[in-house]
Amino acid sequence: MEITVSNVSKSFDDKNVINDISFTIPAGTICCLLGPSGSGKTTLIRLMIGAIGADQGSIRFGDVPMPDMNMLKKIGFMPQNDALYDDLSAEANLTFFGGLYHLGKKALEERIDEVLAIVDLTEHRRKLVKNFSGGMKKRLSLAASILHSPDLLFLDEPTVGIDPVLRRTIWEQFQRIKHAGTTIIVSTHVMDEVTECDRAALIYNGSLIEYDAVPTLLDKTENGRVDELFFMASGSVEGGAET
Repeated sequence: MEITVSNVSKSFDDKNVINDISFTIPAGTICCLLGPSGSGKTTLIRLMIGAIGADQGSIRFGDVPMPDMNMLKKIGFMPQNDALYDDLSAEANLTFFGGLYHLGKKALEERIDEVLAIVDLTEHRRKLVKNFSGGMKKRLSLAASILHSPDLLFLDEPTVGIDPVLRRTIWEQFQRIKHAGTTIIVSTHVMDEVTECDRAALIYNGSLIEYDAVPTLLDKTENGRVDELFFMASGSVEGGAET
């Protein structure tokens, strides 16, 4: 499902957090919202899923303007902080979330088996979440976000605090989910992760500084590293402030 963000702005307490951002994400792709901490990525995701309203502009999923309650059924969301119940097992957590999605008993049982296999937690399904490592909690959070087979999946800093080996595994899982037909929007401040994505929106101080296919963005740099585009943007901002 295509996502269209048109001239979206958002302020909190008279501070402009998102400044006139526009871009379109094609269906069936992984799009990275890339930028340093505090650049506005989480706010932009909250705007896109309809958790907060924009001051200006519009967001559409396909032909549907957001926010839309019916569209929420087609959205999966993995927040930056794990939204899990520590005193429940992995399976019990997924059963709870499946109830929120109104999945039937048999369908839910089958889907729990599927998502636990996807995130490689089948052997730990009855273990209490409080006994999980940080990486296992991340993977269970991912399982919960895809439990209802969403058309759109939003992942807010899903690899924060994850070691490089597990990060590789998680990105492989994202690729499998994409190939199953889900459009994925993932925020990150880890610059190297842009190469895992099809397209990238570079966010700096609440503004969109670049948006394009990842190979096209990298072609704009001299060293093949996307962080060069942020250095260029910060230099132009500072230079403009001095004149």
